[in-house]
Amino acid sequence: MIFRARQFKFVFPRPALVMGVVNVTPDSFSDGGRFFDATAAVERAEELVREGADIVDVGGESTRPGAAPVDEAEEMRRVIPVIEKLAGRVKAPISIDTMKPGVARAALQAGASIVNDVAANREDDAMWRLVAEAGAGYVAVHMRGEPATMHLNPVYGDVAQEVESFFIERLKRLNGAGASADQVVLDVGIGFGKTLEHNLQLLAGLGRFTRLGRPIVLGVSRKSFIGKISGSPENERLPGALACTVLAAEAGVQMFRTHDVAETARALRMTEAIVAERNKWTGR
Repeated sequence: MIFRARQFKFVFPRPALVMGVVNVTPDSFSDGGRFFDATAAVERAEELVREGADIVDVGGESTRPGAAPVDEAEEMRRVIPVIEKLAGRVKAPISIDTMKPGVARAALQAGASIVNDVAANREDDAMWRLVAEAGAGYVAVHMRGEPATMHLNPVYGDVAQEVESFFIERLKRLNGAGASADQVVLDVGIGFGKTLEHNLQLLAGLGRFTRLGRPIVLGVSRKSFIGKISGSPENERLPGALACTVLAAEAGVQMFRTHDVAETARALRMTEAIVAERNKWTGR
């Protein structure tokens, strides 16, 4: 299995990829405001690469529940200077976390290689045609509704089945827009229009999504469902996130989006070493 993102190529099986988060926002739920300045954001991204980030994910619009939308011009003002500087300073691929085709286009022109799209539930194919034309990687995130309303009573019959069906349909739509399957990775969208129970059901059933033949991305870093279980505030949710990461890696997830790169990378490498040794004994 291959994931292509412009000049970058990842061949699986391989050690799981770590996607480090840089929020160039004043209001993101976890680190909003800390890296709002472009210089601080670039320095943070370089730090994440040193800690082991394989991909740097830059976002200029918060997608926390209830977040207010940001217009295209403001989002570009936030992220484009950061991406331009990073493109000449880090060897890791840069991902633009955006729902807007215009921002994605400007980011790809500035040096990004991946579009991380929490609005993959879109009907218009402009974003997908852009991805196809640029040869960019694409993260298709499952979300019920939109950030401002996604937390308001989301209902599913069988959440895992519905997310799987969504991915199958999205892959067809992407292909119809000219994007090849090897440009696409899939994210079940933990916290994006899901209750605590829905999140746990998806985490417990992650293995089913690997049969779709595309790399799976998991983003649980500092999310509220961890706090609901552990009672921990945002800055104390790393143990819960690492527990999810280890179990997900064993289930076959290949990419992890996180604010805590060093800790996540270390947990993954240990998990992979143990699983490799176990597979020697079982002949897998």
